[in-house]
Amino acid sequence: MKPQEIIDRILKAADYDDCIVVVSEDTSANLRWANNTLTTNGVLANRSVTVIGFVATPTGIAAGSITKTDVSEAEVAEVAAAAKLAAIAAGDAEDAAELLKNIVAGDWDAPHQPTGPEVFSKVAPDLGRMFNAAAADGIELFGYAEHVHATTWIGSKGGIRVRQDQPSGRVEMTGKSHNRTRSTWEGRATRDFSDLDMMEIDAAIRQRLIWQEKRIDLPAGRYDAVLPAGAVGDLVTYMVWSAAGKDAFQGQSVFSDKKGGTRVGEKFANVELDLYSDPTYPGLESAAHVEATASSPFVSVFDNGQPIGRFDFMKNGVLANLINTRASAAEMKAQYVPISDNIIMTVNGASTSEAELIKSVKRGLLITCLWYIRMVDPVTLLLTGLTRDGVYLIENGEVVGAVNNFRWNESPVDLLNRIGAATPTKITQVREWADYIDRTAMPAVLFKDFNMSSVSQAS
Repeated sequence: MKPQEIIDRILKAADYDDCIVVVSEDTSANLRWANNTLTTNGVLANRSVTVIGFVATPTGIAAGSITKTDVSEAEVAEVAAAAKLAAIAAGDAEDAAELLKNIVAGDWDAPHQPTGPEVFSKVAPDLGRMFNAAAADGIELFGYAEHVHATTWIGSKGGIRVRQDQPSGRVEMTGKSHNRTRSTWEGRATRDFSDLDMMEIDAAIRQRLIWQEKRIDLPAGRYDAVLPAGAVGDLVTYMVWSAAGKDAFQGQSVFSDKKGGTRVGEKFANVELDLYSDPTYPGLESAAHVEATASSPFVSVFDNGQPIGRFDFMKNGVLANLINTRASAAEMKAQYVPISDNIIMTVNGASTSEAELIKSVKRGLLITCLWYIRMVDPVTLLLTGLTRDGVYLIENGEVVGAVNNFRWNESPVDLLNRIGAATPTKITQVREWADYIDRTAMPAVLFKDFNMSSVSQAS
């Protein structure tokens, strides 16, 4: 059945108070390569159907959901009934709120428009040229390119009919040389691959491999550190994911006020910094209505279909909002502002380049990648992790060689108050969280006194 037909049939079979059906359909095209040779390519298609039942109880309303990879005509009544049973079993919902009614958005009746290998038509020839040049120069390239186009339909008995389309793509490439004793990584995010410059990726990999010709051992300690936009994105993303309003209100996060309540209104950055999400941000366009197949501190199934605008997390360095559902916002007596599926950070007035950031450092580090990021302390948002695929020593404004890897311990909240300088914001590709978030725009940043807690033997 077509997605729209699945929704209509399930809604008709749902003999209870309300029902929301979310059907997601996506296609993905990919290229993968190893040692300068294309290894695999293909196109995949997926569908998921989530049915959310809402059943009134003597003391409130219960909500429960089930998800299947697909639903046949013979299964319609079964899945509608199963969602009702899931709701009854769940009991009264803590996040209950009035369901949205009669909202229509998007071309509901249009079919999903699949992606395919043609999306790589611009980058594939350049990739081939990169392979040939790398092989001639003793460099081995590994990586992949992926493009996904996802379509989601959200329908309800109350008249929600919202359709959303989301393209996303990325390239991740690792370059190795000299018997794989040197290694570096580069990534780029894109919506359709038309804006990617593969030669720029090639130049970045080659420059870093040259820097790695000289090896310098350094001890643990605090260093001024330049982080490219992607590495900044990995830190900032974890901070945003830790910004649930309910957790802060209950005293369980770095954004909790020790005197009770939250730290909304407090200044966190030493520069005029904006951190926000916006579904209309050019190049990072994302869903304009809430889509929730399950409830969490960040989103509620009761909020499906709610319109999404700009969400200001920090404004001029001041914490402006935390992430809430309508229910948790009401509990906190805060305005409900849903967050969209992108994260953007800007430093007002920033105009320097990443190269100029490096030139401004008397002695410090260029840290290109962070990985294995884990929480140490939620109260301070202290994180730990490792460096990977290239840490470089900067002396008198010049990169003079590669250094050993480190384990680091830092809180991104604290780092916001130790910004020495930053570049203008650009769309970037995070590495650690690449499987979870596709749309980020960040500056490269010089952080003062970045804590390298110990030397790592990882290579």
